[in-house]
Amino acid sequence: MAEFRGQPAGIGRFAIVSSRFNEEVTTRLLAGALACLAAHHVTDDAIDVIWVPGAWELPIAARLVADRGDHSAIIAIGCVIQGETRHFDFVAGPAADGLARVSIESRVPVTLALLTTDDLDQALARAGGRYGNKGWDAALAALELADLARSIGGAGERS
Repeated sequence: MAEFRGQPAGIGRFAIVSSRFNEEVTTRLLAGALACLAAHHVTDDAIDVIWVPGAWELPIAARLVADRGDHSAIIAIGCVIQGETRHFDFVAGPAADGLARVSIESRVPVTLALLTTDDLDQALARAGGRYGNKGWDAALAALELADLARSIGGAGERS
């Protein structure tokens, strides 16, 4: 029986697509993702950071990156906070669904640090606060999936 499990090997090229909306949160998530990549020996020249206006734009930017064919994984960063309007309902789910579709259709792993919280305090607690940094977690998942893709073939960075 063959068993495959990705390791955070730090090999490959990584893209981080980050939303500027709720920048107080997304910059902390980005810092966590970059710290994780650095801790696993990914050099700065193997990382591309792409900024988009908001979470709604994350899927198209991720697709543009995936279509290039030179990244091992993509880390998507955003923050949608529930407010008084239905904005949250129209952005959070479709953004996550779009990112999943990019990953499946392109076969480039896309990991998610898209916070969907009730308020800013909950978001900050997940962006380096008492619940850790979900940017770090998404980067770690990207490292593992990139390694898994290399192990089983046919996904991620194309040679």
